Amino acid sequence: MVWAYRHTVLALCTVAFFATMVARLAISPVVPAITAEFEVSNTVIGIALSGMWLAYALSQFPSGVLGDRYGERFVILVAVGGTAVTSLLLALSPVFAAFVVFAALLGGVAGLHYTVGTALLTRTHDDIGFAIGVHTIGSPAAGLLAPIAAAWIGSQYGWRPAVAVGALVAVPVFALFALQIRPTEPRRPDQPMRDRFELAPALALLGRPPILFTLLMALVGAFVWQSIASFLPTFLIEHRGQSATLAGVVFSAYFVVQGLVKVGVGAASDRYGREAATAGCMITAAVGMVAFVAAPGPLGIAAAVVLLGVGLSWAAAVEPRFIDHLSEAERSTGFGLVRTVYLVIGALGPVIVGLLADLAGWAVSFGVLTGLLLLVFVLILVNWALDLGY
Repeated sequence: MVWAYRHTVLALCTVAFFATMVARLAISPVVPAITAEFEVSNTVIGIALSGMWLAYALSQFPSGVLGDRYGERFVILVAVGGTAVTSLLLALSPVFAAFVVFAALLGGVAGLHYTVGTALLTRTHDDIGFAIGVHTIGSPAAGLLAPIAAAWIGSQYGWRPAVAVGALVAVPVFALFALQIRPTEPRRPDQPMRDRFELAPALALLGRPPILFTLLMALVGAFVWQSIASFLPTFLIEHRGQSATLAGVVFSAYFVVQGLVKVGVGAASDRYGREAATAGCMITAAVGMVAFVAAPGPLGIAAAVVLLGVGLSWAAAVEPRFIDHLSEAERSTGFGLVRTVYLVIGALGPVIVGLLADLAGWAVSFGVLTGLLLLVFVLILVNWALDLGY
């Protein structure tokens, strides 16, 4: 295969996504240390993490608008550079209130990348499911390295240097992207930005039956994914009795599985259909969730890691379904809009799961997540069996 510029675009978009994910995932392994220093509960730290994911969600639609106005390259550079700055500020938080604010800022700037990165890939690739599958590898790759690095650094030097890893990674990625990616022509450079935020067109797009049903799949998947990304290490420590280091290793293994299967999930959705691939992901994730709670011993945890990692790779099948139902002109702002909606709902996951864990225990909180996954699986089957057109 001859290396082409489109391969460079795909590789560096994936690396940029990796950098923005490292900064956010480096927090989870040191949550117990953060709660101890600031003397807050799981519910309160869950609110801070939900704020970060909420800001990430809310930046998706504006990021698409900015990409249409200024070009994707510019917005991605702002995202990666902003990630470096806010990661450093987060590590220097003097009080918990500052930690909450900086976590939200981190989520907001990091969230500028994914929508415009995907839009940039649609300019250069025809096999969208495959390209999105590769792009999303940035997340599990970050999950492989960030938790182990953060857990080890946190155990040796404290949570602040662990969180600062995000800045250490983002700076060279910013330089590499700036040097290798050509400036991109804006899609709508002259249209006033306020026109893009009108409510009626947004509601019309969200009300299309295929978009609405895909949105349901995505918001449940995001709710579960963000809950796991925020609390899996804490669950393993408090419910399964693992050490912080071992919990970090298991957390990384979960992301390794995702890295291995996401391209395959995306390719399967291209070949066998988005619904079949998504349904398979949802039922697999539900079984993995049950295994994490109930399956005994190391083998139980190993099986749970594989199942949950495969199942929560749903985005490689669901997000191409959005693209399928958006025109070329809608693929930046439209995709950003739907991502904002489903990630806003998903951002509630950490605070709700943290609250349920405090009130009823981790088994109950994970049970709720399992029920949501099974609900989506059943709805996909009903839509297929009755040919409802969603």
